[in-house]
Amino acid sequence: MKHSGLIPHNFDLPFNILRCSHVDYGVTDLDKSRHFYVDTLGLIETERTADTIYLRGLEEQNHHSYILRKSADPKVFAVGFKVAFDKELDALEAHLKGLGLPTSWVTRHGQGRTLLARSPQGIPMEFYAQIDRVPTMMREYGAYRGCHPQRLDHFNCFTPNAQATYEFFVRELGFRLTEYTLTEKGEMWAAWIQRKGNVHDMALTNGIGPRMHHSAVWVPTALNIIHLLDLMSTTGYVENIERGPGRHGISNAFFLYVRDPDGHRIEIYTCDYLTVDPDLEPKGWDLRDPQRQTLWGAPAPRSWFEEGSLFEGTEVSEPVMESRPIIAE
Repeated sequence: MKHSGLIPHNFDLPFNILRCSHVDYGVTDLDKSRHFYVDTLGLIETERTADTIYLRGLEEQNHHSYILRKSADPKVFAVGFKVAFDKELDALEAHLKGLGLPTSWVTRHGQGRTLLARSPQGIPMEFYAQIDRVPTMMREYGAYRGCHPQRLDHFNCFTPNAQATYEFFVRELGFRLTEYTLTEKGEMWAAWIQRKGNVHDMALTNGIGPRMHHSAVWVPTALNIIHLLDLMSTTGYVENIERGPGRHGISNAFFLYVRDPDGHRIEIYTCDYLTVDPDLEPKGWDLRDPQRQTLWGAPAPRSWFEEGSLFEGTEVSEPVMESRPIIAE
């Protein structure tokens, strides 16, 4: 299945976004959130201040990939990306300003110069090159807890216009398309785009938005996901298990979706594939193909298509298309 609305990848930009870097969550209770993310999922606490907890995966050497910030209401303050060199931030600022997009320089704990911007659809994005380095815990097996989360892998965002959002990230930020979903009319319903050479750093899904659908942590094996299910079901978190385990058709990854105490959706993710070749052909899927969601054919629950986390200061709108996927009733 080939989409007529695909555009060429843009390899000629004056900056190099390396990968997705972090997500900044607003949470209502830091202690409850810490118990979920650290004691249950197994993320490493790098630092805690009066109102913020900074977390990372076991293999990560950056100060944080998850920020939990005390907030009156659950929200997402920003999604973050790392660029290769500090000078590229100035080129990125000029590029985004040339597109008429809002930008500002912000101070973030543990990070160097940080550029805050918004996509045309309103997704708040942070870009930086330098971050405080911390020791990797990859070989400290005594520190392994929960599902043994190694690193942040990707974000997924609801967008009211998947085609326009896809075109912005590919044309203006240099992302590459790996897989996509089309409606029965041939419209772009969802797109998986990457910078780091696996299936995606970011996914874009049709829906009321922009909102955060989920962030994902990468774990070593499917058995780590099974263990997390056993752990959550016997420590008071059985109602936080939303979907899975299963294997996606898209990405071929083994997955589980859980909700944190504030309802933020987290995917536990493993077994996807490499996409480093610049001439790789993206794979298209039909929205009504039951194996698109889950290779084994099981559809996702309604909540998975309708519920998401609001971005700070971002108004949402209804999607431009009405097509609906198969939903488990």
